[in-house]
Amino acid sequence: MPAGTRKILLGSAGLAVLAALLAFASAPLFWKRYAASLLLPASAASTLYQPRELVPGGNEPPAPRVAPEQESLDTPALEMAAAYAGAHHSQALIVSRHDHIVFERYWQGTRFDTLADAQSFPRVLAALAVGIAISHRVIGWPDEPLGSLLPQWRADPRGAITVRDLLQMSSGLRPPALSAVPWGASARQRFGTHFMAALMNEPLAGVPGTSRVDQAADPQLLALVLERATGQRYAAYLSQALWRRLGAADAWAWLDRPGGTAHADCCMLASQGDWIRVGQLLVRDGNYRGAEVIRPGWVSQMRAPARGDADYGAYLRVGARVAGGAEPYAAKDLFAVDGGGGNRLWLVPSLQLAVLRIAIPAAKDQSWDDTRIPNLIVRGARDYLPAAARPGADVSALVPGH
Repeated sequence: MPAGTRKILLGSAGLAVLAALLAFASAPLFWKRYAASLLLPASAASTLYQPRELVPGGNEPPAPRVAPEQESLDTPALEMAAAYAGAHHSQALIVSRHDHIVFERYWQGTRFDTLADAQSFPRVLAALAVGIAISHRVIGWPDEPLGSLLPQWRADPRGAITVRDLLQMSSGLRPPALSAVPWGASARQRFGTHFMAALMNEPLAGVPGTSRVDQAADPQLLALVLERATGQRYAAYLSQALWRRLGAADAWAWLDRPGGTAHADCCMLASQGDWIRVGQLLVRDGNYRGAEVIRPGWVSQMRAPARGDADYGAYLRVGARVAGGAEPYAAKDLFAVDGGGGNRLWLVPSLQLAVLRIAIPAAKDQSWDDTRIPNLIVRGARDYLPAAARPGADVSALVPGH
């Protein structure tokens, strides 16, 4: 290789190294997170999610445990559900009925109080906290426009977005294009140190309230609204209004930087079994083991189909037919909290039934049937009435010629 060429290559390599060092020096926390997301396994969330803010819990024992037969649930059906869960990359399956835990099964060396990545479950906490804030009259009503809550949007077209639009993921804001490259907006938004500033810069891409787009901005703006309305940090209000009152163990919210913004869209570290407490609250319309945590009727509002997509409510899946499901849900009133990466809460108010599945982080399963587990358990309830057998059903469909 000629000496001149060698000098040019060495010079180019030196410039590349210098550019990399300058980039790291300008945003070390971003680059540490970005590198960790590429190099660490998905199970290392506790390492990636730094810094964190404590969400203090009540640290009370879980609901009483009873045998399935005491709650009229079929043990073989529960075992079949557990076998399916275990064969499809699960680490926990917990079933609750009438505020009792009736079945538990754990894998991967975990147990009820194992700290786990909640994936997208925290979004439903933001929606529940908004219901509490409305009952406390610190937020006026679900259709209150953001312009009255966020001064910087008072004269901005985005100020027309309502709290309900955020709850239904229909803000109309333009989400960042999905990209894994470090200079892409989505990587900068997820791993950056000015998360809220990035979201507040998102322009409108459509009319608020008309179409549902799954993106971090909507639950995150809900958290900002709660902070502005209550005068508290989001983690503190979430603890005071909800998490501590459920008796849950201490949990941690991921911050974009020390003392910065808590992620409300994902990435909460909590005892995996504590999500069954949230399920028990949801099936009883805001009542948790006899205590009114949220005013009755709010969960019903959350279950109302969104204007932009009738299969979803406020961070809840409410449609009977599910993409990736072999059949519709067995119970007409079943609704679900979708954790985004495999975590699920299936809820049946008519049976006072809550079913929690925690997935192995980042596990890919093309054969997963999202209705298999809940339908096995629902049909195994001795007091379950199939749709065709419920009062008011068309008799001619049951007995031909009548």
